[in-house]
Formats: sequence, C-alpha cells, structure tokens
Amino acid sequence: MPRILLAVDGSDTSLRAADVLMQRLNWYREPVELHVVNVQPALPEAVTMFAEGFEVREYHQAEGKKALAPVLEKLDRAKVPYTAHVGVGDAARGIVDCAREHKCDEIVMGSKGLGRIPGVMIGSVVIKVMLLANVPVLLVK
Repeated sequence: MPRILLAVDGSDTSLRAADVLMQRLNWYREPVELHVVNVQPALPEAVTMFAEGFEVREYHQAEGKKALAPVLEKLDRAKVPYTAHVGVGDAARGIVDCAREHKCDEIVMGSKGLGRIPGVMIGSVVIKVMLLANVPVLLVK
C-alpha cells in the first residue's frame, strides 16, 4: 500500500496540494494510506516558562487543528481516509520525521506557505524538506 504524507500549513497552496493529490489518487493500483501533518513552531521559552506543559500542548494541538481543518474538510467531503498529525518544532524537520516515522513513499506540499516572516523566507521550508527527505517531494504551486 503506497503511503503519502500531505504537509499542510493553512495556506491556499496547501488546499491546492490537497486538490492535486485527490485528483491523482486513482493513479495508484492499491488504496493509499494518507497521512496529513501540520507542524507548529515551538513557543519561545519566555512564554512556556509561565505556562503548564499541558497548556502548551493544548495550544499547539488547537493551532495545528485550525491549520489542518480546511484540508481535512475537503478530504472528508471526498470520502478520502486519512490520519491527521500535529507536530511541534522546525517545520521541515517535523515533516520529514513524520514521513520517515510512517514510512511514507512521497511527500506532497504547497510550494509557498505561511512562514514566520512572510515574503522574506518564502520557500525555506520547501527547500529544507527537499534536502532532508529521502523520498520524492511533489510541490504544488
């Protein structure tokens, strides 16, 4: 069974990546095991030192679910089964680690997303994923 990781950051290109992936699912002879991931940036220590660990985890989960929601709604409407994941830390490393953990054969992601400094670092996550990944990466504009 082919395994695909769809990386989602809440951007329009994430939605387009989901559309492209759904159009290509019938290319596979077998059903696809789809994993959808969002990786949240870690909160600064200045914030976490005043919050309980469970509060920080709940915050990251809530923000991750918000970013995943539009894509998961699309997949639900199309009746495409998936497993959703929310990670915390460096986005590129989290995407690649999730792909390795679930033995994914491919990573699908939008080519431009929402970085911490939009417009300045556009593409840095994509470039880092392509450098770190040991599987093909499909970029969608």
